[in-house]
Amino acid sequence: MTLEIDTGTGLMPVHEWGSMDSDTPGVLLLQEIFGVSDYIKQRAADLAALGYYVVAPEIYWRLDDTALDESDPELLQRAMGIVQRLDWDLAVSDAVAALEYLRGRDRATGVVGFCFGGGLGFNVAAASSPDVLVSYYGSALPRLLELAPKVDARSLHHFGDADTYLEVDAVVPALGEAEIHRYPGAGHAFDNPLPAFHHADASELAWRRTVDFLARNLPTSQGTA
Repeated sequence: MTLEIDTGTGLMPVHEWGSMDSDTPGVLLLQEIFGVSDYIKQRAADLAALGYYVVAPEIYWRLDDTALDESDPELLQRAMGIVQRLDWDLAVSDAVAALEYLRGRDRATGVVGFCFGGGLGFNVAAASSPDVLVSYYGSALPRLLELAPKVDARSLHHFGDADTYLEVDAVVPALGEAEIHRYPGAGHAFDNPLPAFHHADASELAWRRTVDFLARNLPTSQGTA
């Protein structure tokens, strides 16, 4: 289902899983550079199955020509071209608007982001203080580390030790008391099921740890979140 959230400068399309009227925590799910893809929708469904009300905003909503085809051999290059046209500050404020929508339900809130969304989620957490943050290999983290003291959410970060995009060793020390897990042999975007990225063992273990982290820090009425 899709709804629209007023950002103050327009209505942003947002996908939702579950009912906004439910007595359950809300999770803001932030996309990779590939948009709200089938993979992101599956992760949203996974979170909803744990008992959360989940929203995934179309962060590219202000841009034209953002349709992506996962079978395109130039998928990554095209997605990089789209994200380079994105106004980062507007993306942060749009994501914060979605978080404020969740907060308006008077329930606990969490942010879960993958790759581009992992960095965006970190910035959102610094700006608007959700209860928890789960960031998978946040691609923008190296330029956002000065915000670390403002991130007071209970935080979990996942990184692949074979990530050639992120200098993980330089990022981790700045994350303070966050729970951090590193995965030998896994590269960037290891949770994405596309063959170019996927690392099955790391993906499975990271998701189990994510579920456990959420159960401890953002419990649902199901009691097993």
